[in-house]
Amino acid sequence: MPDPQPPAAIPAARVPVAGRRRRLLVLAICCLSLFIVGLDNTVVNIALPVIQKDLGAPASGLQWIIDAYTLVLASLLMLFGSVADRFGRRRVFQIGLTCFALGSLLCSLAPSLEWLVVFRALQAVGGSMLNPVAMSIITNTFTDPKERARAIGVWGGVVGISMALGPLLGGFLVDGAGWPSIFLINVPVALLAILLTIRYVPESRAPRPRRLDPVGQLLMIVLLGCGTAAIIEGPGNGWTSPLILALAAAAVAALIAFPLWERRVAEPLVDPRFFASAPFTGATVTAVCAFAALGGFLFLNTLYLQDVRHYGPVEAGLWTLPMAGLMLVCAPLSGRIVGSRGPRLPLVVAGLGLAASDLLLTRLTADSPAALLLVAYALFGFGFGMVNAPITNAAVSGMPRSQAGVAAAVASTSRQVGQSLGVAVIGTVVTSAVVGPLATGFAPASHAGWWILVGLGAAILALGVLTTGTWATDTAARVAARLGAEPPVARSGVREAPPERLP
Repeated sequence: MPDPQPPAAIPAARVPVAGRRRRLLVLAICCLSLFIVGLDNTVVNIALPVIQKDLGAPASGLQWIIDAYTLVLASLLMLFGSVADRFGRRRVFQIGLTCFALGSLLCSLAPSLEWLVVFRALQAVGGSMLNPVAMSIITNTFTDPKERARAIGVWGGVVGISMALGPLLGGFLVDGAGWPSIFLINVPVALLAILLTIRYVPESRAPRPRRLDPVGQLLMIVLLGCGTAAIIEGPGNGWTSPLILALAAAAVAALIAFPLWERRVAEPLVDPRFFASAPFTGATVTAVCAFAALGGFLFLNTLYLQDVRHYGPVEAGLWTLPMAGLMLVCAPLSGRIVGSRGPRLPLVVAGLGLAASDLLLTRLTADSPAALLLVAYALFGFGFGMVNAPITNAAVSGMPRSQAGVAAAVASTSRQVGQSLGVAVIGTVVTSAVVGPLATGFAPASHAGWWILVGLGAAILALGVLTTGTWATDTAARVAARLGAEPPVARSGVREAPPERLP
């Protein structure tokens, strides 16, 4: 059956004609949506011990509260990026905000762990309509390469800011109004974003939208869902139990089949040609490593501060203040550096900061001195604050504007995959190694997890060096040429695509 024809193509948003103020307002609306999606990645962590007591959740249940959200985000980001290109970016953006608000409201009313996990997944369905669609709106609103680089820098910085505020804001909300409040806070913000979108964001569609790839989408869901389920449920069910072996076999089969299928279809979910670009591949792997580090770091610290050191939610949130403060400072700083000097320096500094932070925590004990914790948290905030802007910039640089939304969606997917894996792998490694009461056995058991995080920081450092030089820039230019564009060179040293033409 031939692919159904989309509605008459609307050209990419020509917001520049309306002036700089309008462009900045569109950017602010897109960043508002990103803020609440990013906030929900981290605000829930601080509430895990309270949710565990209220709902009687086991350790694996805590992992699912986090991973139900990040896995659904990772699985559907690519799909809804294509859907928005076909049926209208503003339309899908508004549907996503509505779904996210509804999911948040239902999470606050969840009567059991199982329902909370289901409603978290519904939240993520809405969130998956926001990130890639907002990036498409931004890349088609800011047509000047230098201005677009700065806008993407702001966009990447908001990721760090939202995640930085999560533990701190969550602590005050949980202590003052209970854990449902961490979800209720999203509802008015999402409603405000809907109203602003109706008023200020112009509708746009891709002149030639990509076909959907349902087989590739299904394979991605099987790969991520079954693989994560096997990791989380392995300790409880036994690694050789029929269920775990079946989940692992399904994940491996999907991992093998996915690239084979993607090479066969004309418009795949993830174009294998993208990965011939060293900056794009580096950004993808860096996103996985950085967000695996974040997921593992927050999961371990939440349990350590509240269950081992017996701090309340507000105290636990305040302990992370050095991390939050440096994320807030470094995220916009990183965006400016990327816009003026390119992504190498922020990536190298990020890898050093993350590795140094986690190296300090390999010495963690139940009564570690405050100075050790505060320095480790500050270093982590410094490193993570520097990493987001170069990830997004490297992913979309060199791509034609018609492909920028897809490339950004891959980067966003990689972030969610990384966080899911971080919580699943590090949470499983550490909780499986706890011997005796959690208050006495958790700190020594966590050392294996911190060493894994040290390795992730070192990987980010190496990728920052290897995938940002002249050779890497040349690979990005060759990929852009193969994708049908011959873009000029931007200030970051990576070629940019020309604006989409009116049909």
